Amino acid sequence: MMFKKRMNADEAKEIFLNVIKPVSGHELLPVEHCDGRSVAEDIIAGIDVPHYRRAAMDGYAVRASDTLGAGSGSPVVLKLGQSIEKGMCIRVHTGSPVPEGADAVVMLEDTASHGGSVEIYAQVHPLKNVGEIGEDVRGGEAVLRKNQRLRPCDIAVLASLGIQSINVMRKPLVAVIPTGEELVPRGERELKAGEVFETNGLMASLYIRKWGGLPRLLDIVTDDPEKIREAIKSNLDVDMIIISGGTSVGRRDYVPSVVGSMGELLVHGVGISPGKPTALSIISGKPVVCMPGYPVAGIVALYFFARPGLRKLASLPDEPDRCVRAVLSEKITSRTGYKTFARVKLENGKAIPLATSGAGILSSVSKADGFVIIPPNIEGLSAGEEVDVVLIE
Repeated sequence: MMFKKRMNADEAKEIFLNVIKPVSGHELLPVEHCDGRSVAEDIIAGIDVPHYRRAAMDGYAVRASDTLGAGSGSPVVLKLGQSIEKGMCIRVHTGSPVPEGADAVVMLEDTASHGGSVEIYAQVHPLKNVGEIGEDVRGGEAVLRKNQRLRPCDIAVLASLGIQSINVMRKPLVAVIPTGEELVPRGERELKAGEVFETNGLMASLYIRKWGGLPRLLDIVTDDPEKIREAIKSNLDVDMIIISGGTSVGRRDYVPSVVGSMGELLVHGVGISPGKPTALSIISGKPVVCMPGYPVAGIVALYFFARPGLRKLASLPDEPDRCVRAVLSEKITSRTGYKTFARVKLENGKAIPLATSGAGILSSVSKADGFVIIPPNIEGLSAGEEVDVVLIE
């Protein structure tokens, strides 16, 4: 099977993402287990935070009017007591209630205590160093919106409201199907000539988990159209399918024709390097990423297609890549018409190319800190150029 017309990488991604619909359903989880999850519904505050007037500093609760004229050279002397009346103050600590009648707190550093009296060396205005009721969160306020991705700081807000559990969108279930006659399960036996241990399925599964999905890693499927078809058919209960290997145009590359016969083959042949043999499909409403068997090409396909597809399934907002700026230590070549992912190592502000070719050299990704992504309309980059390095997770 020959490639269809090679498609621009960004166009291919747009076509793929447009057919993906977010998963339905949610699950109730304790808030401490919700980091990184997507909120299933608006969260409305049931109480004010704080629910009482609180001291924002260690010091003395006072009537602001009693500090009028206080300064470093002319202190106002107040009497230390148990209630607030004219000329009286009460010792308070950060977070403790502000006594009735007091409307400000003088910082401890601006005072000097002498037995039953306190010298005040700073004038304060009403509400100075006082946290008002609802200053943090007002009861009835929407503190989180549906589909918002939860961070630890968001979960802390929920905890401050006394919320113990919330509904979050369920994680997408992803079937990972490694294919290839040459593949051998890790540790099963010694390798023969022409054999390799299966790694792409493992790598894809770990990335799926890292990116917010639940991987279902299948046993190796041989290069047999009927066995590939059966593996897909028996896993259509999932939300996404990732197939590794069998995407090129060789005699045993059956995957694109099989997925095309079972659904719609959206793309076969993408302008990314490495990763041209990538195929994208939709079967029974389930998005399918067919990643090349060469590991580096496979990881590029995962990053460029599977990750954004999974995020859309999970109703997680798209996030920009984590990048650092660096200077190229030497030139990088690329092919026009292809979005090139060049592996580089970061060292003292320099981006050092590790391998600009060799889609099967998996160790080059392990040794790399990130990719320099070269647009398809540029013929390589020169040494000394400042570039963005997309960090590999």
